[in-house]
Parts: sequence; C-alpha cells; structure tokens
Amino acid sequence: MADGVRLVVRALVYTVLGGVALIAIATVASVLGPALALDLATPAMAAWWTVFTAVVVQGVPFLLLGTLVSAAIGAFVPERVFSRLLPRNPALAVPVAGAAGVVLPGCECASVPVAGSLMRRGVAPAAALAFLLSAPAINPVVLVATSIAFPGQPMMVAGRLVASLSAAVVMGWLWVRFGREEWLSLPRSRTARTSPEAPSSRWSRLHDFRSGLQHDFLHAGGFLVVGAAAAATFNIVVPRSVLDVFTGSPWLSVLLLAALAVVLCVCSEADAFVAASLTGFSPTARLAFMVVGPMVDLKLIALQAGTFGRAFALRFSSATWLVAVTSSVLVGWWLL
Repeated sequence: MADGVRLVVRALVYTVLGGVALIAIATVASVLGPALALDLATPAMAAWWTVFTAVVVQGVPFLLLGTLVSAAIGAFVPERVFSRLLPRNPALAVPVAGAAGVVLPGCECASVPVAGSLMRRGVAPAAALAFLLSAPAINPVVLVATSIAFPGQPMMVAGRLVASLSAAVVMGWLWVRFGREEWLSLPRSRTARTSPEAPSSRWSRLHDFRSGLQHDFLHAGGFLVVGAAAAATFNIVVPRSVLDVFTGSPWLSVLLLAALAVVLCVCSEADAFVAASLTGFSPTARLAFMVVGPMVDLKLIALQAGTFGRAFALRFSSATWLVAVTSSVLVGWWLL
C-alpha cells in the first residue's frame, strides 16, 4: 500500500510540476514572443503569438484540474454506483444520467469507455449515451473555466449548461424512441476484478489513476495547443472581408463554428478560452462551438467507432451534431 501511495504522490507531483512548467514557459513566451516576432517578421505574427499564448496560459490550469478529477473518478468511483442510482425506466434514467455529468465529470476521451462500461453493467444504452454527452460538457471544471473565459457574462455559462444538458437528454430520448440494438455493438465484458478490499484491487486502482492522469493530461494538452494555434491562425490569417460573410449572417456563423469545433478537437476544459478568442462571432455562434465540441469531434467519432461500431458512430455523431446546433441556437436566442 505504501508503494501505491508513493506512486500516486509521484504522479501528482510530476503532473503539477509539468502544468506549472507549461504555464511558466507560455508566460515567458508571451512576453518575449511578440518582440521576437516583430523583429523577425510582421506585426501580424506578433498578434498571432499573443492570441496563442493567451489561450494556452488560461487553459492549462483548468486542463490540469479537469484531468485530475477525471482520472480520480475513473479509478476510484465504482461503476455499480451508476446502475444503483439510475431508474429502471430508460426514459426516466436519461435525464438522471444527463444531470449526473454535473457531479461526475470526465473528459471526452474518458466518457466513451465509461459509457461502454455502464452498458456492460446493465445500464440502459440511452442513459449511458446521455452521460457520455453531458459529462464532458457540464461538469464543474468546465463551467468555472467558462465563467473565467467570459468574465461578466453569467448568461454564457448558463447557456452552455442548459444547451449541453438539453442536447444530451434529447439524444438519450431519441435513442429510446428510435434506437435499434443492431446499430450498437455492445462492448465485451471484462474479467471481474477482485474485491475492492483486496490489496491487488487497490493497487490496480492506483495504477489506473496514474495511467489515466498521465494519458489525459498529455493527450488533452496536445489538443489544447493545436486548438490555440488554430484559433490564433483563424483570427490572423482569414481576411476580414471573408469573415464578414459569416459574421454578417447569424446562421452561417453558427454553422461555421459548429463545424470548426468538430475539426479542432479542443478539450472541453479549455475550449471556452478558444471560443472567447473568436471575438468576431456572435455569442450564439461561440456558444455552439462550446456545445458541439465536447459532443462531436474527430477524435470522439474515432473512439465511438472503435468502441460501439462504425455504423453507430456515423449515425450517432450526425444526429448529435444536429441536436447540439439546434439546442445552441434556441438557447442562444433565449438567453443571449
């Protein structure tokens, strides 16, 4: 047990130190980068560097906190908790599972295997899918990050919560009504672990926590950097005349950012800072970016295809994108 504690402490120290180092490097780069860019290139490059480092510096602390919480839940919260708390009626279980995302957060990458695990434990697929969509989108870390990314705009936080939860619940109910078993390749059962009190089981959970923390932080951190670079490039490279074509139309701006969210694959703990940097777009369009991203992006489609089958991933992702965009437009019109 002492070895396990040391392993967890070492993983926490390495992760915290890594996050602090990233923030320090990004902060120094944000100070030196614009001056260097002005010397070597153009003011446009300096502006690009400023946007890029601002998004990364703001997003890394929440990314670190989110991966810590996600890894702890994945390793230490028993899966039977979900099956015991959910109603047996799938239609009633869907909103309960969707609301559970508020108190049981997880990143997008972790939500897919968690949903598969819930299905193996007998949870209705509709409820598991509602949790899959809601957990990365409405957890406390994401909502706090959104409030900091949009200071003085509480309606943006409320809009994200309402639109994301609504989309998750609607998708669960759609599966109850129209879903077919042949569309879903249920994950195979795994060999049951030993008793939670056994030392080997405790060691296994500690190992799962360390592995999940390391994987989630490095994986999501990479997507944060890519998303920040893409957002900075989008702000600097795209001509204002082209941007006006989309920003001048509320419908085109929403569709553009909803499509951009699928391609960028930004982690939900940091996507609010990317959305906040897209200042040329309407609040509803930026809301759509934050609602669609945690539910539908390229890495999620690949994960769903590998876990539940390609046919399911194509149908589910397409329907989720449409529902998420519709929910964003309706909530944006109502609150924003």
